Amino acid sequence: MTDLTGWLDAWLPEDAPLTAARARAAEVGVPCVDPVTGSLLRLLAAASGAKAVVELGTGAGVSGLWLLRGMAADGVLTSVDPETEHQRLAKQSLNEAGYGSGRVRLIAGEALNVLPRLSDGAYDLLFCDAARGENLDYLAASLRLLRPGGLVVFAGALAGGRVADPSARDTEAVVLRELTKAVREEERLTPALLPVGPGLLAAVVS
Repeated sequence: MTDLTGWLDAWLPEDAPLTAARARAAEVGVPCVDPVTGSLLRLLAAASGAKAVVELGTGAGVSGLWLLRGMAADGVLTSVDPETEHQRLAKQSLNEAGYGSGRVRLIAGEALNVLPRLSDGAYDLLFCDAARGENLDYLAASLRLLRPGGLVVFAGALAGGRVADPSARDTEAVVLRELTKAVREEERLTPALLPVGPGLLAAVVS
């Protein structure tokens, strides 16, 4: 049987800055998006002409690099994470790739404490890869933060396929089922659930 996942990862190889960022993530045990998910994030940022993006869950900078590569040349990424060590590693990764303080704003803090301080309707894309149990709160915040036509994107939305298994009652599977239902039923959103990596849930705000 063909190793489709391996083939897809190799189809668009990651360069040295991304490889280094991924190695830093592995060193500290922080999960990060796979290359195929990363390339889709770049596509979504580019397709939406994103200039202002919020990322919840900085990690070691892997998803941030993919997002920045799709954003407008003068775009600014605001990345929020409570772990200062993760942000230190991300800053190193982003600096090595040529993204300085003028393109990236790193905020150390809990997402639910930071989001209320961000401006209404000022953002083009919100990427959520933080505490899964807070996803419904991130969804509510997205409706305030995003401009019309903006995108909200959730990582790990399929929980490795467990959301489709009614017998899977672990916390992550349950909260992600609730999230997919809430996104599907929100009249202000046009959603798509994509079987990329551990799943990507994306929706456009009307």
